[in-house]
Amino acid sequence: MLNRRNLLTGLAATLAAPTAAALAAAAPAQRLLRVAEVHVSDFPTVKAMQWMNAELMASYPDTALRVYHSGQLGREKDTIELARIGALACTRVHSSALNNAVPATRIMSLPYVFDSTDHMRRVYDSPVGAEILAAFDRIGLIGLAIYDSGSRNFYNTRHKIEGPADMHGLKLRVPQSDIFIETVAALGGNPTPLSYGEVFSSLQTHLIDGAENNWPSFQTSQQYKIASYWSESEHSFAPDILLMSKKVAAEIGADRSEFIIDAARRSLPVMREAWDAQVEKSRRIVIDAGAQINAVDKDAFRKAAWPMLEQHLKDPEIRRLYEAIRALA
Repeated sequence: MLNRRNLLTGLAATLAAPTAAALAAAAPAQRLLRVAEVHVSDFPTVKAMQWMNAELMASYPDTALRVYHSGQLGREKDTIELARIGALACTRVHSSALNNAVPATRIMSLPYVFDSTDHMRRVYDSPVGAEILAAFDRIGLIGLAIYDSGSRNFYNTRHKIEGPADMHGLKLRVPQSDIFIETVAALGGNPTPLSYGEVFSSLQTHLIDGAENNWPSFQTSQQYKIASYWSESEHSFAPDILLMSKKVAAEIGADRSEFIIDAARRSLPVMREAWDAQVEKSRRIVIDAGAQINAVDKDAFRKAAWPMLEQHLKDPEIRRLYEAIRALA
């Protein structure tokens, strides 16, 4: 029977045994550090990790980061487990995939915590961001960098959304995260948890009416060709997080692992510049394709989300992080 344990064991065995072709392509003494990524080859996070690899190889020619993009190594939740056991060196995942394992990440996903991209970046460049990255140590991972992924907005195949009342009856894909499920339900929609790779076909088959995500993901996934109503709710600014296996870090030694940690921090401007350019490019492509873009009544959305947010703020640690974030608004 193929279950989650067998899947992870099989993937770990496969990744632990490089093919002859891969070994031939590398220098004889070169160690390939495998990095998992579900986004496409030219996505901003991939570009940032490729920049990190160039920096690493310039200082340590015998070591290289090999980025497996487009979900080649499986779903994000699986790659987290593979990194924890040392079968992967690094993985880039959405923060929502970590909400249960690392409670500090929950504040990142909650609705209407951040006001804008600038506000979010100030927070993640502050001690708040450093604290969240440090929290991964307890699960066998090193938090390398918080790669922001812009604002998340609703899009669907049926009609424009201007207020919570327009959400009623819409079956909307959300990440497999309790917080996102609660958020969409609080705003009046019918949340449907699905992995990122299932969204396009689910829109095609009308399993779902729509979803919520950022501009680059909406465009590069081609979902805009099916779901043509985009409503700028900006209900979440949940970011991506780049993680490294503590086991692999120990295996490659302090010098190389510390270099990778430093390179990840220095990759933030690279990622952000590429991200901002990609947002503008994606927006133009989607609008030129005929998608209908509209603003929403954000006050109405904030009011609808508040009871759900207030429940989470009863946790003292979440409240403390929330107040620190709001102080930087």
